[in-house]
Amino acid sequence: MNTTLINPVQAHKAFGNAWMHAKAMLMAGHRLRLSVKPETRSTAQNSRMWAMLQDVADQVTWHGRKLSKEDWKHVFSASLKKQDAVPGIDGGFVVLGQSTSKMTVREMTDLMTLMEAFGAEHEVRFTAPEPEYA
Repeated sequence: MNTTLINPVQAHKAFGNAWMHAKAMLMAGHRLRLSVKPETRSTAQNSRMWAMLQDVADQVTWHGRKLSKEDWKHVFSASLKKQDAVPGIDGGFVVLGQSTSKMTVREMTDLMTLMEAFGAEHEVRFTAPEPEYA
């Protein structure tokens, strides 16, 4: 059972339905796991992020290097999360961080705002569509 909770009335009804389902399973001897967490990024946010990352990768040279859109994703998400780096096993460094697929809608919005600010400082012309807000 996977339901997006939108408002208190709808959530109350969803919890009632979940309890009826869970109660039957518990009475049958099953062990269950309950998880309530913020909604993760939307498909539209994900698509826009990748378009923005491609624009940055195409238009910005970073410290003498052209980075891939995947590399830029790590740069931006590390900056957003104030992440740390540790020495790698075979040299280099590894960023300790969070996957963007686990980011909430709000975190993803913050990430794209960070990318827009960076883009403005580096004269990036974004081709990604403007975000849609619910």
